[in-house]
Amino acid sequence: MISVLVANPKGGCGKTTIATHLAAAFANGGLRTALADTDRQRSCLGWLKARPETAAPIVGLDWVKAMKKPPEGIARLVIDSAGSTRIRQVRDMVRQADVIVVPVLPSAFDLTSTEHFLAKLRELKPIRRNRKPFALVRNRVRQGSRAAARLDAFIEDTNARDVGWLSDRTIYNEVAWQGLSIFDLRNRQAADMQRDWVPLIRYIENADGEALLN
Repeated sequence: MISVLVANPKGGCGKTTIATHLAAAFANGGLRTALADTDRQRSCLGWLKARPETAAPIVGLDWVKAMKKPPEGIARLVIDSAGSTRIRQVRDMVRQADVIVVPVLPSAFDLTSTEHFLAKLRELKPIRRNRKPFALVRNRVRQGSRAAARLDAFIEDTNARDVGWLSDRTIYNEVAWQGLSIFDLRNRQAADMQRDWVPLIRYIENADGEALLN
């Protein structure tokens, strides 16, 4: 089983969108997948409740009060961490994860918050000793904008692994209402957008931390 933790204490950076899409990508790839929700709002579980029976199945896990052992046979576990999660809680989740994904938005407030989080994350023993790989994914990016350029410079300064960018598209919100993702759609627009996710998914699939994008 490969466990993926999607974490950043800054609210609104897209953790739930990324977590649900990763889970849907794995499920549509034929892997038995579980999605663990640690947020009191239970957004992931609400998304799963709205998910049609015809969509690729995903097992929902309520981890709001405590982390639990996933069911037998799960091949991919995606953990959606809550906003404002304390570093102690992040440490416990890191222990459960094989790889950590940190979403970051191209805004001044998000960059500052993410910078502080990365400093704390790197203090954790599994990260400090290179036992657990982590990477940044640029979210809601408008290519060619000044904000995107600042985000590029920020990631370069952090010296953290960069696993690509996800464009700013309204379709992410539209499909979420239906309990779906772009990986559940079969049209040209979805296929084009799915390609944005390839570097991130490849990085996760190579959970031992080997460089896939060099």
